[in-house]
Amino acid sequence: MLDNWVVMPTCLPLVLRRCHTCASQRFRPNGKFRVNANHKLLDVWLLVLCTACGATTKITVLERMNVRSIRPELLDRLHDNDPGLAGELLQDPVVQRRNRIALDWDGAWRLDTGGSDHLDREVIDVSVRFAARIPVRPVRLIAEGCGLSRAAVERLVAEGKLVSAVRLSSRLSGDFTFTLKR
Repeated sequence: MLDNWVVMPTCLPLVLRRCHTCASQRFRPNGKFRVNANHKLLDVWLLVLCTACGATTKITVLERMNVRSIRPELLDRLHDNDPGLAGELLQDPVVQRRNRIALDWDGAWRLDTGGSDHLDREVIDVSVRFAARIPVRPVRLIAEGCGLSRAAVERLVAEGKLVSAVRLSSRLSGDFTFTLKR
């Protein structure tokens, strides 16, 4: 029987970027956008607040885009300050590269295992799905989902009792499966 686990975001991740006011490295996105029109051209920024001093900085989303080239539903979501859209745009590699930012997901996600009835079985087959691109080590997920320490999980990998097609010691942000034999 295949168990399904889901890694789900609980809030927006922190943005790692240097603050020009206090030299802090962390910003908290509040999900608000600034849309500025200059005739038929739009600029759109996501506003983020420094966690140390509270200064606001802008993350460029769209720059000098013709109004007609932007989908109406996207424009409505921008005007409505949609927090789901803020999360999608923060995870966009183009936005991250353009603004030279990285994301800190510590404390911003949870693992949903669907209960603890799988812990009693001799062999556990699990499919792990990511609801967002959250980089996390599979060893940490397995330890949390099975109620083990990370050292115990690494020991199971070394003994060949925990197998997967992916490397379990590196960070992943995509779906994977594993089998645990006790």
